[in-house]
Amino acid sequence: MESNEQLKTGTTTVGIVCTDGVVLAADKRATAGFFVADKKAEKVYKINENMAITTAGGVSDIQMLLKLLKAELKLKTLKTKREPNIKESANLLAGLVYSNIRKFSAIPGMTHFILGGKDKFGFHLYDLYADGSLTECDDYISSGSGSYMAYGVLDTLHKPDMNVKQGVELATKAINSSLQRDTATGEGIVVMTITKEGVKKVLDKEVSYTV
Repeated sequence: MESNEQLKTGTTTVGIVCTDGVVLAADKRATAGFFVADKKAEKVYKINENMAITTAGGVSDIQMLLKLLKAELKLKTLKTKREPNIKESANLLAGLVYSNIRKFSAIPGMTHFILGGKDKFGFHLYDLYADGSLTECDDYISSGSGSYMAYGVLDTLHKPDMNVKQGVELATKAINSSLQRDTATGEGIVVMTITKEGVKKVLDKEVSYTV
């Protein structure tokens, strides 16, 4: 097996825009090919009090890009004397992803992020694809190898006027559908919400069965 094949990862992440906030969710299994490398992987991260992100792809690239994002946001705050809004933050990360995937390397830097947050303009959800493209979404997003199953649940059950409580229930169902069918998704479900009170982890649940 080639090294590139060994470093391929799979997951399921979900983002949902609600009337009173944003919901982000993911499973907890990290894989390297067919090997389960970590059963307690963190895939939903708090960036600051108003922003959180889900991750999919190569772990080393994810860790590096998130460190760069946090550092750049702090520098921007010091220079401008204000907190960057969510659109600015999303554009910054998109630029970092764009540069990362296009640099010469023996190991492709594949990453996929879902960024959610709140600012004075409201609640926002952004899809940052592996090529550095950026799309703002007004309903829901899923990424990773298990997204096919998750989208089936989201397309069927999503409603445009859902509140955060309903969004958490829907995100949990979407991740659970992938847990049952996708071999690269497993071990548990983590859900974070972004509301007027800030970022909060509302669910961290282990799952007993395996695919």
